[in-house]
Amino acid sequence: MSAATPGPIAPHGGTLVNRLDDGLTEGGRPRVTLSARQQADLDLIAVGAFSPLEGFMDQATYESVITGMRLPSGLAWSVPVTLAVQPDELDAIGDATEVDMVDESGRFLGVIEVTDRYETDQRREAGLVYGTEEEAHPGVASLYAHGTTCIAGPVRVAARLPLDPGAVPFLLDPAASRAEFDSRGWRTVVGFQTRNPIHRAHEYITKVALETVDGLFLHPLVGETKSDDIPADVRMRCYEVLIEGYYPKERVVLGVLPAAMRYAGPREAVLHAILRQNYGCTHFIVGRDHAGVGNYYGTYDAHRVFDDITREELAIQPVFFEHSFWCNLTGGMATTKTSPSSPEQRVFLSGTKVREMLDRGEIPPVEFTRPEVAKILIEAYSTA
Repeated sequence: MSAATPGPIAPHGGTLVNRLDDGLTEGGRPRVTLSARQQADLDLIAVGAFSPLEGFMDQATYESVITGMRLPSGLAWSVPVTLAVQPDELDAIGDATEVDMVDESGRFLGVIEVTDRYETDQRREAGLVYGTEEEAHPGVASLYAHGTTCIAGPVRVAARLPLDPGAVPFLLDPAASRAEFDSRGWRTVVGFQTRNPIHRAHEYITKVALETVDGLFLHPLVGETKSDDIPADVRMRCYEVLIEGYYPKERVVLGVLPAAMRYAGPREAVLHAILRQNYGCTHFIVGRDHAGVGNYYGTYDAHRVFDDITREELAIQPVFFEHSFWCNLTGGMATTKTSPSSPEQRVFLSGTKVREMLDRGEIPPVEFTRPEVAKILIEAYSTA
């Protein structure tokens, strides 16, 4: 169920995994119900976005990842991908070697071949992966909401993750994105991740990166996020109008990543880089507080986490950017590397600030976002 695939860079581990099985049917096996995050993980395993994983991690792999940020093979991997089972389903599973996976409505998703069962210490995992045991952290809260007994093994997947209708037209699985890059003749591709509406700081760093490569893969995450994050369909419309008016369209591909946010800061930055390598990117943008939340991580922890990862462990090249801002002195976007301005001459941008302005009914100024994007956001908030 795995096959090599063309592209400017090999998938993580060398082969793009494919665990889709359209002919698979539900058939009298015990059931386990997957949460939204587990469904997203299953979908990413199925299409090879989580290559070289062919299923949910066993105990040896889990321990290797949470303690050393490596798979047992030595490849970089920073966040555990496990299938924790709720206590009320454990008795039904018993000693079964195959288990049906379903969603909360009972829809059949696929089958896991059970090769391992093990217990986890959630607080230990939280401290190692998220750097905190506090339930106020959304990733930790999600971890605690799952069970402590995991089943592991390779999967076969019959049903894909349902997406927001606004995101569906932009779904490119790794094989498809790689084929698209090949068709355009791109040998170097930089990927960009965000869960927020795109603003001027995003536009600036993606264009700076685009100066050095053949193409840009704008790849926003559209899986489960925090309740106060802006919906995927709104964010996709923002990307569309920005590409239409402000980017060279022939040098940009817009796709979506059907992953759930974990808000794991530096560890999630590494995971996001692995994902983009599997989608065919040779470079990956890592900005300020990548995948962070609250004050749990340092501003540039997501840069430093790559210091101890070699190109043999992870082939994609991270591209680091400092905090960018609108500079009133120079009249454009800049960072401290390019602007001599004083702090009071700088307008700092963030998705959080944009959301706060929209909550107050304020139109974000041009220093924050393009007028076309601001219009979409205001309309979305006024009808919410």
